[in-house]
Amino acid sequence: MFCSEINYYICVLKYCFAYLMTVSRIFNISEAAAIAIHSMAVIARSKRVLNTQQVAEITGFSKNHTAKILQQLVKNNFLHSTRGPGGGFWLGKKADEISLMDIYRLIEGELEESECKMDCSNCPFHSCIFGGLDKKFNDEFRVYMNNKKLASV
Repeated sequence: MFCSEINYYICVLKYCFAYLMTVSRIFNISEAAAIAIHSMAVIARSKRVLNTQQVAEITGFSKNHTAKILQQLVKNNFLHSTRGPGGGFWLGKKADEISLMDIYRLIEGELEESECKMDCSNCPFHSCIFGGLDKKFNDEFRVYMNNKKLASV
């Protein structure tokens, strides 16, 4: 039964990762942040303690990069861990107390306000050619990530 649970998560997370990588071109989500968010979601949903190898297999990220991110999550009390056979990771807080933004912020820092990269004094247009879309995406991303808890993924 555990193997089928892992296979299900592999399929779901591969789809989510492909979507996130498309969105990441807009939001510039780093691989480290993607690993942290996906790893936390996998661990939150698992009924068992998961080790680094299992988390890496489920998410499709490299074992070494996953291990580095998991240790950062442990260091900051998002996860707890134990070593040895049967060891692994579990949540450091309740899943409904951790937002996706909490995880993102740990890895990336505060989400910066989106600004047009064009120098306004040189801009040939009377209003932003992007119509503030970058700010809108950024604001919607912030709201979504703040409101989305691990318990609901």
